[in-house]
Amino acid sequence: MRNFKVFPPFLGIFITTLTWLVYLLECSDGSFYAGITNRLEHRLEAHNSGQGARYTRSRRPVVLLATQQHPNRSEASKAEAKLKRLPRSQKLGFFETNP
Repeated sequence: MRNFKVFPPFLGIFITTLTWLVYLLECSDGSFYAGITNRLEHRLEAHNSGQGARYTRSRRPVVLLATQQHPNRSEASKAEAKLKRLPRSQKLGFFETNP
């Protein structure tokens, strides 16, 4: 998602701010894959076309289970690391309990 901040017209400046997402996929073998992106549709297409992560290439198709927005890449990476440390049974709950 892209949000645009518009400055006064005389400046003619547009600054794009990107929303970073943590996402959880379910692969065709039932396993989960977690990642981050600022272009979700593009990333899902990459995973399903075999151009995504090595892990998902042999486990296509993948299905999006959940996403969580973060203001920047650093926060998204921290959330992804927390998610990946959780046992499988708690991964979906992560998206319900964390803002």
